[in-house]
Amino acid sequence: MQSTETSSVAHGVPGNVPFVPESSFGVWFLRTRTWEHHVLRVAINDLKRLIDTPLPASPVIVDVGCGQGISFRLLAQTFKPERIIGIDFHQPSLDLAKHAASVCRDQTDTRATHIDVLHGDCANLPLPDASADIVFCHQTFHHLVEQERALAEFRRVLKPGGVLLFAESTDAYIKSWVIRLLFRHPMQVQKSADGYLDMIRHGGFTFGAHNVSLPYLWWSRAKDFGLLERLGLYAPKPGKRRETLVNVAAVKTD
Repeated sequence: MQSTETSSVAHGVPGNVPFVPESSFGVWFLRTRTWEHHVLRVAINDLKRLIDTPLPASPVIVDVGCGQGISFRLLAQTFKPERIIGIDFHQPSLDLAKHAASVCRDQTDTRATHIDVLHGDCANLPLPDASADIVFCHQTFHHLVEQERALAEFRRVLKPGGVLLFAESTDAYIKSWVIRLLFRHPMQVQKSADGYLDMIRHGGFTFGAHNVSLPYLWWSRAKDFGLLERLGLYAPKPGKRRETLVNVAAVKTD
């Protein structure tokens, strides 16, 4: 998320943070069951499958762009982390994220995970170097104006060998008429699947083809939401279609 407005950012240093506020519809949608079960849960399961490097038994996870904290419960159940640190710039969403964290503390299967919620800019994270085992970046990057700076921050806070779990919508989806109508994004920074993968690789991360997934889910095809395929009228093949999603589990290089 990103309009230019002055705010306190990481390390207590005030400044102008590029920020495009989400639409009211977008803020509402991020609270829906569709978002939690058809978008977020599916992405976390896919990202876990892509990891092929050992993780600590109880990792520290930084959830960048955590929004309203819907991810906290799913991350806690999936990875059994010692700690989750949720960071977002949108204060009203953070207020809801704090409530989500308190709910996790009351649940048997998630109460062992300590959850902190911090106000901060993804391009200037309020965290020390090498303090995280996993950076979880789900549907956040297409909101960020300063993408290269944010990626450098993700790398900085990861421990050596730490894992970036990156799940993103591509320009083919973000620039579709439905998404333009309902949501708000900085259009000048949107990238293709290959564009995001190149950025991650050049940003100091390694991954192979087996660490990458290109899901083609119904909700990501904003032109027809997969209707033509369900009717048997259209069957695009990988390599011939415009990819709408890219997931990657990338390891921080030394």
